[in-house]
Amino acid sequence: MTQEKRIVLITGASRGIGRAIAIALAHQDHHVIVNYRSQKEAADEVVAQITSKGLSASSLGFDVADNKQVEAAMETITREFGGVDVLVNNAGIPLDGLLLRYKDEDFDQSINVNLKGAYLCSKAALKSMMKRKKDGRIVMMSSVVGQMGNAGQTVYAATKAGLIGFAKSLAREVASRQITVNVIAPGFVETEMTGALTDAQKEAMLNMIPLKRYASPSEIASVVAFLVSKDSGYITGQTIAVNGGMYL
Repeated sequence: MTQEKRIVLITGASRGIGRAIAIALAHQDHHVIVNYRSQKEAADEVVAQITSKGLSASSLGFDVADNKQVEAAMETITREFGGVDVLVNNAGIPLDGLLLRYKDEDFDQSINVNLKGAYLCSKAALKSMMKRKKDGRIVMMSSVVGQMGNAGQTVYAATKAGLIGFAKSLAREVASRQITVNVIAPGFVETEMTGALTDAQKEAMLNMIPLKRYASPSEIASVVAFLVSKDSGYITGQTIAVNGGMYL
């Protein structure tokens, strides 16, 4: 691997939006590290798809909510590639339910994966970015739900809204190091999760979207690709809504 390649870590990249981001950033001639927690086979398939095109990628399994695993992963990345230049905090879980019936263990898991995971990974990656001095980039994957709320998703919305405040503050902390921190807030995206909805649920969701269609994962990935590029160097602390016109 040439030293010119930027090293990109994408959490939760074995499927869906994360998979699309990995493919898009590999085409920008970065080395992409596809993170997974349990779906090693799916992550390896993403890597195989990328490398079959002559591009650069590898997979790395760790739990973003486990501090020791995150630290060990960063040590591995530093040993093998020299560190991280770009971090995309994509890992997340939508544990939905009305608040009155919500389980405490689901609350803890949502906070740990969606919010603590971004905290741990950002903290670990920043040390590397500061040393490498290659105009570091951090992108958080929030949600339109974190901006406008949604019944049955109180806790999920709170974690996604938390990422926005986290990014705005972190952007101020690291701006002097020429590291940018931004957020993408997707609307409804065509993934395995939306594919499992009933026809009635799909119709209700589409009625909320002025463009009357879901986003494709690649449409989200293209915005990530811009935010990690050199052209985005004067954009930081921002939340970019990619939601088909679901204005607040």
